[in-house]
Amino acid sequence: MLKTILYIEDNPDNRLLVRRILEAEGYIVIEAACGQEGLAIAARPTHHPDLILMDINLPDLDGYEVTRRLRAMPHLAHIPILAMTANVMRGDKEKTLEAGCNSYIHKPIDVDLLPQQIAAHL
Repeated sequence: MLKTILYIEDNPDNRLLVRRILEAEGYIVIEAACGQEGLAIAARPTHHPDLILMDINLPDLDGYEVTRRLRAMPHLAHIPILAMTANVMRGDKEKTLEAGCNSYIHKPIDVDLLPQQIAAHL
């Protein structure tokens, strides 16, 4: 069965790159350009992602807040959320985990490693 990934990212170049990598691996990718759009997509009963990739620096709500709101949705409580961010200062990883992310992928992403990082959570 095909796995669906919701990717919440404001940068269209990043969305294109990640979508191409993941679709080549056989995943279905649903994209959201901001936190509010990601929340709206995730709330739809027809869109139950198997995993969520979360940019932290979004233009409307930051990824921490979006993650907290996603975790409050009962149907998403068990879904892996992976932070994807250029925030690599001391404490940033811990902050993503405290917000409810399961793991942390730093940008720029390693295109060879990303499919393995995704598969490890599915």
